[in-house]
Amino acid sequence: MPAGAGAFGPGTLARRLVVRVTAMVALAAVLLSAATFLATRQLLVREVGRQLDTVTGRVRFPGSGYGDPGRGPDTTLLRPGQPVGTLAVIFNGDGSLKDSGRLVESRANNSSSFNVERLPASAIDRLDDVKANGAEETAALPGLGQYLVSGFEVRDTNGTLVQSIVVGLPLEEVNHQLIQLVGLEAVLAALAVMAAVAGSRTVVRRSLRPLNRVAATAQQVSQLPLDRGEVALAVRVPPEDADPTSEVGRVGQAFNHMLNNVEDALAARQASETKVRQFVADASHELRNPLAAIRGYAELTRRERSSMSENAAFAMSRVEAEAERMSYLVEDLLLLARLDSGPNLDVAPVDLSEVVINALSDARAAGPDHVWQLDLPPEPVVALGDRYRLHQVVANLLANARTHTPPGTRVSASVAVAGTDTVVTVTDSGPGIPEDIQNRVFERFTRAEVSRVRTPGAQTGRSTGLGLAIVAAVVEAHHGSVAVSSRPGHTAFVVTLPLATATGPTLNRPSTAGVA
Repeated sequence: MPAGAGAFGPGTLARRLVVRVTAMVALAAVLLSAATFLATRQLLVREVGRQLDTVTGRVRFPGSGYGDPGRGPDTTLLRPGQPVGTLAVIFNGDGSLKDSGRLVESRANNSSSFNVERLPASAIDRLDDVKANGAEETAALPGLGQYLVSGFEVRDTNGTLVQSIVVGLPLEEVNHQLIQLVGLEAVLAALAVMAAVAGSRTVVRRSLRPLNRVAATAQQVSQLPLDRGEVALAVRVPPEDADPTSEVGRVGQAFNHMLNNVEDALAARQASETKVRQFVADASHELRNPLAAIRGYAELTRRERSSMSENAAFAMSRVEAEAERMSYLVEDLLLLARLDSGPNLDVAPVDLSEVVINALSDARAAGPDHVWQLDLPPEPVVALGDRYRLHQVVANLLANARTHTPPGTRVSASVAVAGTDTVVTVTDSGPGIPEDIQNRVFERFTRAEVSRVRTPGAQTGRSTGLGLAIVAAVVEAHHGSVAVSSRPGHTAFVVTLPLATATGPTLNRPSTAGVA
């Protein structure tokens, strides 16, 4: 897979790595931001606590009394240096409210003044719950916001409780700073996540390059035709990607080892196939003479069959017929063996229209009970190939239609041009080919007698079960293709061959190799 946008598609390892790294960075950013927030808040609240201690020290004069008699928070909070927003509440010894106030700043005519305003009753009720033990606590005062408050008791020389005082400082500035800190942390976390995405994509792309090269090698090998013929597996994982010290290197090394085993197995299979082809070719060649002799002796007995017994005459006729069928079978096997070992074609421009006309005329003479039709274009269609072999292809297709369809079946042959190819189509209106064997109808000795009816003449004729296999082999030797589609009432064989004027694959041409 290329190391581009497609490398990070859904389900890819690169995408999962980027997502996981980004998630880890995002989690780390969130945890770090939370820790920073809590630490900063603790520091700021501690600083306000120190200010509160200073304020308490100013409000709480040395000794046990709260200032001079008659001096309440109004006069005390107006002392110089007291923070704006400082509040104080004085309760009598019996718990009743004595006085309360909060220092506020007023601005007018570019000048500021400080005043003391009374606290609302709801705030006083909340402050009444503060314990007068000197401990600091955070209190949310209705209408005033959050405050850090501390309470203490004032006793006379006899230890009698005279007053309870609650002093507080606002946390508004602290909260404002914390909100700014949260916003800054959110921006930094977003930048960190975006940087993690960009950085992890770059790192993952570079880290997965060796794995992508191994995958490209595997894909290249998977596209090689390994089903038959001599196969050269020259593709290997590069040595730098087959270093066993890394995980990807171990994969590359194992893949190269597997390719070596596959190459050895393919070479052994090719050697075995070559021996089989050679045996078939040699056996077919050696059987031609004995079969010709058997046919000749069987034909000699025709003069004396009238004097033979009925069983002897029938037996000799069957010997002659089977010898003839075996001769055709041997010829077909020999042809297939030659095509497998390397086609020896006399390649030249061939008028397919003429080839189809001649083949259809022969088929009409062999099967007069069928309805034969011809569909040709007005201009000749010239293909590149061997005239004799192409005639054999069309003749085999027509013979297949004649052999496997009942009398009265309509069989048609047509020639057309499709782009840079020629198309020869043979169709019939017979019972069709069973669906379960359509994908192997071009294999050798494949038969479909279950639904494709054979004519009486074909039962003792030259049908060998190799006709369509020869068609496929010859067409493949011409770098063409053949396909079949069939249903009851319509069967079509389509042969595609390169045009003589088209730039096609290089064939064995007489001008280059002197092929006969």
